[in-house]
Amino acid sequence: MINFRYHVVSLTAVFLALAIGLVVGTAALNGPVADSLKENVNGLRKDNQLMRQAVQSMEKELELEEEFAAQIAEVVLPGTLTGKRVLVVSLPTGRDHTEGVVKMLQLAGAQVTGRIDLQDKFINPDNNNNLLELAVTAARPTSAPTAGLPGNGHGVETSTALLASVLLDRAPGATPVSEADRRAVLAAYNNANYLTTEKPVTASAEAVVLVSGQPYVDKDSAKKDESVLKVAEQLDQAGTIVVGGNGSAGGNLVAAVRSDPVLVQTISTVDNANTNQGQLVTALALVQQVTEKKAGQYGVGDNAPSLLPRLPQ
Repeated sequence: MINFRYHVVSLTAVFLALAIGLVVGTAALNGPVADSLKENVNGLRKDNQLMRQAVQSMEKELELEEEFAAQIAEVVLPGTLTGKRVLVVSLPTGRDHTEGVVKMLQLAGAQVTGRIDLQDKFINPDNNNNLLELAVTAARPTSAPTAGLPGNGHGVETSTALLASVLLDRAPGATPVSEADRRAVLAAYNNANYLTTEKPVTASAEAVVLVSGQPYVDKDSAKKDESVLKVAEQLDQAGTIVVGGNGSAGGNLVAAVRSDPVLVQTISTVDNANTNQGQLVTALALVQQVTEKKAGQYGVGDNAPSLLPRLPQ
């Protein structure tokens, strides 16, 4: 007869057998399995340590390369741009490395006539009509006449053309812009928060370095990248230009110039201007532009023919 006592004894036997099985199984597997796992863990630990050491070594090597570039710049740059008047224009994406570019230009002896920082508002497509209106109201007698500005309805293009007319040299024989008109045009855009003058403009420039960065990634990225290219095009039409960027892929300004068969003939680009090496090359590319009237594409990107231009004699 099966009673409660029988059930207790049966359940006790089942649990006892399970416990004995676990102990025996663990004892049987503990040796080889544990040894194998320990060996794998030790191997992964060693691999991780080697990779960490490799990363530290590369970081140290990069630091030394940056230091080398900064020191070699003091050897090759001085005097290469003496007497040359250079305007520096920075885009919002290139703000972080603009100061480094300015220092290299000054080391080369360039007279930096001013530094203009274009704001996000200037690139924002929502402000297209406002920029068109401002270009009309901000124009002055000795700046570009309204009739001479681009008429295709692109606010960034039209406003950049007006700014270029007061910031860069005029063609030989043309009426020079007056200092009062230059200040008035810049003040109009400054007061409307489209740009800031980090370094006051002291004179017109014969060349311009446009400092850019990564492409835009928001919902208006295509229109913003187009506007950035319009800035480069108008500055190129007005004078000599070098674009110092960060990378050359994803549709940023450097990539856009290099893929344009017309612009690539007149605009020099440097795709690593966010480093000391690239900032040095940016100055050298400008030397090549103002002395040889020759554009070149430089940097570490796949579409850069060489690291740097031929060193000046």
